[in-house]
Amino acid sequence: RDWIHPYSSPRVGAMPGVPDAPASHAATVPSIKDGWFSEDEVMWPGQRMSLKVEKVLYQGRSAYQDVLVFQSTNYGRVLVLDGVIQVTERDEMAYQEMIAHIPLFAHPNPSSVLIVGGGDGGVLREVCRHACVRDITMCEIDQKVVEVSKRFLSDVTASSFSDSRLTLLFEDAAQFVKRHPNSYDVIVVDSSDPVGPAEALFTSDFYAELRKSLKPSGIICNQGECQWLHLDLIGKVLGDCGKTFATVDYAFTTIPTYPCGQIGFLLCSLSDAPNMLREPRRAIDPQMQAALRYYSPEVHRAAFVLPRFAERIVGPLRKNRGTLLPRDSIAYCAVAAASAACAYLLARRAS
Repeated sequence: RDWIHPYSSPRVGAMPGVPDAPASHAATVPSIKDGWFSEDEVMWPGQRMSLKVEKVLYQGRSAYQDVLVFQSTNYGRVLVLDGVIQVTERDEMAYQEMIAHIPLFAHPNPSSVLIVGGGDGGVLREVCRHACVRDITMCEIDQKVVEVSKRFLSDVTASSFSDSRLTLLFEDAAQFVKRHPNSYDVIVVDSSDPVGPAEALFTSDFYAELRKSLKPSGIICNQGECQWLHLDLIGKVLGDCGKTFATVDYAFTTIPTYPCGQIGFLLCSLSDAPNMLREPRRAIDPQMQAALRYYSPEVHRAAFVLPRFAERIVGPLRKNRGTLLPRDSIAYCAVAAASAACAYLLARRAS
């Protein structure tokens, strides 16, 4: 059963036919105890992220997963799917901007984009910043995630669903791509972890179908899990993609509320141009750069430089690595320092 918490802002009204939750409803949410939300240990046993809850805004279940939205004391509004944090108002840009702008700026002229998943609307918001993009298709399996995001995250991530370039479809992307060969310049796979409804989005068969959906020189960027926790999975997927794509690479971003404060991106391209993926192919518009809070050309380049323990696994599986420029080393120092700081703070919180 779905519950909506009474909320003072007029943009967050009750959904038709859905009763409001009592003010004490947080006490009935299993993942919230003593005023704190704690994640389920889905793919990171022995650790979990916790946030202090101010009030529960929404709790329900779709045909595929549990959906929770709450107001936190320090991270703003938070979207949780199946017990795992997907979006927080405070740090979402570190993920949304990087997963979208790395592949979009790596392409010289992306006009058609497919977004797989991304029901919270954050990736769509970033894709819509690119004036060269003429057609955007978004294939999200779970309609309720979009509905809830529009209701509670309309001024955070779900701000671009009215863009005229968008075609929004609610269906299984693994089946959708089979019907659309040679159609997209860039495909962004904004999936949750490879369990439940997102499991099919991490298979070699799915990547083979994605390849067929790309135009020549097309690029894919997929959520690539955490180098601190999932190097075996990362290595397997990179190896599978190396059999199919001319260029395969791996980048990462730092984001405090994701496991270990970090998440990666698996990038593939049909092009074997030198430094493909690692170097922005277009200059960023000053107005766009002013609106962004995380991505920049310098951060783009630095994101591909991994710490040694991860590079030992990922490095042999990269294709078309090219040569990093000296300025990348400077930018990497800042990214690496931020990553270390996040890991340290999370470790202290867990202890």
